[in-house]
Amino acid sequence: MTSSSTTFTSENLEQQLLQEDALLRGHFRLSSGLHSDTYVQCARFLRRPDLAAPAAAELARQIQEAGLQPDLVVGPAMGGVVIGYELARQLGVPGIFTERDDTGQMTLRRGFTIEPGQKIVIAEDVVTTGKSTNEVAKVLEGLGAKVLAVASLIDRTGGKAELTFPNFALLPVTAATYAPDDCPLCRAGIPVVKPGSRPEKAFS
Repeated sequence: MTSSSTTFTSENLEQQLLQEDALLRGHFRLSSGLHSDTYVQCARFLRRPDLAAPAAAELARQIQEAGLQPDLVVGPAMGGVVIGYELARQLGVPGIFTERDDTGQMTLRRGFTIEPGQKIVIAEDVVTTGKSTNEVAKVLEGLGAKVLAVASLIDRTGGKAELTFPNFALLPVTAATYAPDDCPLCRAGIPVVKPGSRPEKAFS
């Protein structure tokens, strides 16, 4: 077991992700339909409280060091639920989550409410394009909240996510992506793997 008392570094986090098979290298089909040489499945990392807690503590430290004082942490289901809960615990504030309704729209359910003027940090396991983060921000801002930042374990955009607020990420991951009809991994004959949890209809 990895000790949570070890000094946190992005290098340690990367090694832990690799050891937990949460960071994979190969040939993958993403939920967007694009192909990539890298796949991230943070659920395998976040199943370990002894790993999740120090990672969230480091995010909390960075947020507080930046002078941000959120009233609430909000994570989009499913990926943001566990890290959002732990980040909220580290910050000493409540943590809730958004989820998609039957039409696919991001929304608040389960009796969760937002008070106008509340300052919020959005928690993600991985920022892949920034799209879902912006969806969550739109919902929260529509309810009168102020989004202070997004905090994630991994920024898969390499810092290129189109966000209008600060992006705190513990590990930037540069991943190549390719259109399926112009993929060098396909041309090399490397079998493509779909390791995620979304159904195949997501690609239709």
